[in-house]
Amino acid sequence: MKAMQRILGGGALVAALAIALSTPSLAQKLDNKNPPATTSAAALASDVDFGDDTGQWANDGECDDPRFSGTGSAVELEDADIRKDATDCRAAVAAGTVTFTETGTSPTAIAIASPIEAIDFGDDSSQWARDGECDDPRFSGTASADELVDTDMSKDATDCRAAYAAGTVTLADSEINTTVADVPAVDYGDDTSEWAKDGECDDPRFSGTAVADELLDADLGHDATDCRAAVGAGTATYNGGSTVTRVAAFDYGGDWSKWANDGECDDLRFEGEGADKKLLSEDMAGDATDCKALEFAGKVTIRTVYTPQHAAGAPYDSSAVDFGDNTSSYADDDQCDDPRFEGPGAAATLLDSDLSHDSADCKAAFEAGTIVMR
Repeated sequence: MKAMQRILGGGALVAALAIALSTPSLAQKLDNKNPPATTSAAALASDVDFGDDTGQWANDGECDDPRFSGTGSAVELEDADIRKDATDCRAAVAAGTVTFTETGTSPTAIAIASPIEAIDFGDDSSQWARDGECDDPRFSGTASADELVDTDMSKDATDCRAAYAAGTVTLADSEINTTVADVPAVDYGDDTSEWAKDGECDDPRFSGTAVADELLDADLGHDATDCRAAVGAGTATYNGGSTVTRVAAFDYGGDWSKWANDGECDDLRFEGEGADKKLLSEDMAGDATDCKALEFAGKVTIRTVYTPQHAAGAPYDSSAVDFGDNTSSYADDDQCDDPRFEGPGAAATLLDSDLSHDSADCKAAFEAGTIVMR
């Protein structure tokens, strides 16, 4: 719609200028019909901060700044274009085809309802403070950082105050005097879900029209961008629930195994029809390309004990496990040498003679989630 408007509007403008320039009498009539801007209009133009021409639609012959209205304004106006179409809007004001109405949600537009002095910007204690971007998730706009986290709320005062004053961010909260204490303590987590950034909130702690139909516990705390946007738009509600456990991404390793790129997964951390039948500890994390491709194809899966999620679920109850005694010659070496166990916390070489004889190491590893019983 906006693209067609640009084309039609631009074509009409060119045609009109061509006729006017080639027909002096018509040009004279146009001059008589549209006299020069009055002194008040000129004075107004000198008082208005038109900004710059960094908008996507700048210099297209239409004023795209939503603070202006009139026949010279674009049909579709967005707050992101505030002070971003200076040349077009200045020319339109001078021609009398737009007037400065101060609409939109810039600080100027809502000066009475939300003066900048009424906002508690907080302090500059964020790691990202004073970097030229507003990192406070209460704000949104072209000057906001791409990634926003709740821990930076009210912790980037200088950047956010400057951006708000420039009209490049707006306060997303409905209440202007919002402070950290007023905002629900929601830890949105990260964007590591398979369904992150798909326009739907996939975190099972939320409900609403913007929440996905199928929700999995595995996505809890892993669709931050979508869920934060949905809550901000009023299309999702935080229902509470389990706290978010930060889980590291699985490390597939590299392709240094001599069996790498042979079409089979040779990493013993995987299992399934796509895995080689003989898996060696020396190839662990050495066949990344094969294993990643086969996992994506559904031919292999990561053994539970090697998933980051399993370790994140620690500590585990070991009361039902008989670990034996601690008489192995390899006892107390911080590795489980009992061949009944497997996992990243187990020794690479396991001997039957050590079965039930490394209790201290194996108990600690089991509770830490780095081994499981075979």
